[in-house]
Amino acid sequence: MTPEQLRKSCEQWNLDPDAEMMEQLDVYSRLLREWNEKINLTAITDPEEIIEKHFYDSLVPLSLCQIQGTFADVGSGAGFPGLVWKIARKDLEAVLIEPTAKRCRFLEEVIRTLHLEHVTVVNERAEEHVRNHREAYDCVTARAVANMRVLSELCIPLVKKGGIFLAMKGANGEAEAEEAQHAVQVLGCSAPDVYRYELPGGDARVDLILTKERKTPEIYPRNYGTIKKKPL
Repeated sequence: MTPEQLRKSCEQWNLDPDAEMMEQLDVYSRLLREWNEKINLTAITDPEEIIEKHFYDSLVPLSLCQIQGTFADVGSGAGFPGLVWKIARKDLEAVLIEPTAKRCRFLEEVIRTLHLEHVTVVNERAEEHVRNHREAYDCVTARAVANMRVLSELCIPLVKKGGIFLAMKGANGEAEAEEAQHAVQVLGCSAPDVYRYELPGGDARVDLILTKERKTPEIYPRNYGTIKKKPL
């Protein structure tokens, strides 16, 4: 996908990429490729694949629901979708939660280079972050982090009542959603709205959007070892 194809595809999703956004994404791509030679950030290194499989894929969810206020990106990695959302939506306040210090340094370098404001990088695991930020965010998102049953327990406790949990999944997203029905109910969310689409290259994507209807019981999240060993 070329930059021009990205721009046209964004317009089809009712997104409005301006010249500044396109320029910032270009710089972001360059920094990603440079840093990836030193630390493991992504297996995708071709510039056009970065545009399609990282940038475009991150942007589509912005057209699927109303995201306002403050959002957290759990397991942000190289910044997908969190940094892309922030580049596209300057009005949002972003918190990028990433447990790997080297990746945090990369995120901070992109933020500094692009002069992004109202975005914070937090070097923590989600189950640590919730201790001081329980139900603090209007939206919590995660992309390619964990199975939905595990991911729900990491993310939903961070979402405000009335807020949104947006899980970005691949082709198995619907099956994961079915397996996680009990978990999301226990944690306080409604059943997800399911959005299916394909990237221009044909890769299937499923985005799950859940609304937080009730407070999450204080016992969640459990420690990560327990979550993985005995998912809800």
